Amino acid sequence: MSILICALYFVVLFILSSYGLHRLHLVLLCRRNRARIEAVTEVHDERGVAFTPMSDDELPVVTIQLPLFNESTVVERLLEAVAEMDYPKDRLQIQVLDDSTDETRSIAARKVDELCARGHDAIYVHRTDRVGYKAGALDHGLATAKGDLIGIFDADFIPRPDFARSLVEHFRDPSVGMVQARWAHLNRSASLLTRVQALMLDGHHLVENRARYGAELFFNFSGTGGMWRRQAIQDAGGWQHDTLTEDLDLSYRAQLAGWRFVYRPDVVSPAELPEDISALRAQQYRWAKGTVQTARKLLRRIASSDLSLKQRIEALFHLTPHFAYPLMLALCLLLLPVLATVEASDWKMALLFDLPLCMAPISSLASFYMLAESAQGRSRWEALKVLPALIGLGAGLAPHLTAAVADGLRNRAGEFVRTPKRGSNRFRYKARVQLPFAELLFTLICAGSVVMSLRAGHYFATPFATLFTFGFGYVAYLVIVEAAQRDRAERALEAAEAVPVASGTRRKGEAQVLPSPSADVAA
Repeated sequence: MSILICALYFVVLFILSSYGLHRLHLVLLCRRNRARIEAVTEVHDERGVAFTPMSDDELPVVTIQLPLFNESTVVERLLEAVAEMDYPKDRLQIQVLDDSTDETRSIAARKVDELCARGHDAIYVHRTDRVGYKAGALDHGLATAKGDLIGIFDADFIPRPDFARSLVEHFRDPSVGMVQARWAHLNRSASLLTRVQALMLDGHHLVENRARYGAELFFNFSGTGGMWRRQAIQDAGGWQHDTLTEDLDLSYRAQLAGWRFVYRPDVVSPAELPEDISALRAQQYRWAKGTVQTARKLLRRIASSDLSLKQRIEALFHLTPHFAYPLMLALCLLLLPVLATVEASDWKMALLFDLPLCMAPISSLASFYMLAESAQGRSRWEALKVLPALIGLGAGLAPHLTAAVADGLRNRAGEFVRTPKRGSNRFRYKARVQLPFAELLFTLICAGSVVMSLRAGHYFATPFATLFTFGFGYVAYLVIVEAAQRDRAERALEAAEAVPVASGTRRKGEAQVLPSPSADVAA
């Protein structure tokens, strides 16, 4: 039994280490292809001659699609930012695709009327159902879109004025099907949770996307902050809603159809990060489940395609990263019996069992996120300071995202759970809270591993087990605190609605105007 446990432990560690080595590979690709990555701001013709910037009369018609669902706190800000783009009004169509069921409908319709009065070409489209969720809304909007180029923004983004003019230049190359801009973060410094998220997303945009673009590998439209050629969408089979990551799915189908993608790290679109752990878990669950669904849908097609071997291998890593979460849980479960049964009698055993455990993931993560910070002019030291919290948060999310992986393996599509946006009122929308029973259980297991590592002399494993104990416990703590805060807020609201008036006790809903309760918009 001891040999079997150790063998399983090393198999899991080997697979996890392969994902770590892949991160190092992406860092090397960024360095190796630096010239191509940095030259992306210059658009060339087929002879290699740089185009001169288009005049206003030469600019193509662009439609900016804004898919909404219950976004009353941010919709006006979004529409105003799009209206301020540095692009001719007669060549920019603003298309609001609203599936909302709350006051967002009237706010958005009123703002569209205002923009029309100011001379903008804006249209408000409201669906009475949510068939296909975001993918369905985008597909529905194409029927009335005027532009051959389609920009897309989620509600919490604030596009900068240079977005459209900078990206349309790339479509002078007839092979380009999509151009993705980089995300920035409006509330990066709000808390430790947002700092960790910002670092994670910087890694995706400034290492993964740049590396894949520079090496001519497949990368994906990020769902927002990018621009599509309408023909590329149509050639790929259009927006489909049999996965929860319609952006990733369409990206691979378009590139398999022969379209080329461009990444512009210098064109930045700021957005909000979730400030509540419940909202973050809902977002990450959707991304994990949808990525697994996309892998199920497309990996066989990718494997049998005429892509190069390196493109197919990269696609495998790109579409399967969330399988690291169940492996992480397996490692935590195996660590305790391994520490209890394997002697740490000399330095050789410590090097064999403990040092790889600590150094394999940490070294790859450190180089990966240090590059992400330095690529945007930030200090690499900032990445190292946040790295322990990032590892801990990744561990703490593992039980929830393992469930998402299992869900993605079992089911096609599913309900699109939106990420609540703060905007002007952080209490207007809230994600559903799920109590952290699994996280508490793994906190106890990893705490046992800390004790066992000290007792058995596996001192290299102690930091690892301590970090995971912190991660599981931190996420459990945040979820419990949020649940308690929401419970108190709901009780206070109920008490306020029963406040006595001169003629007796006022019944709920009569006369007095109270603040809107927090809406549970998990759907």
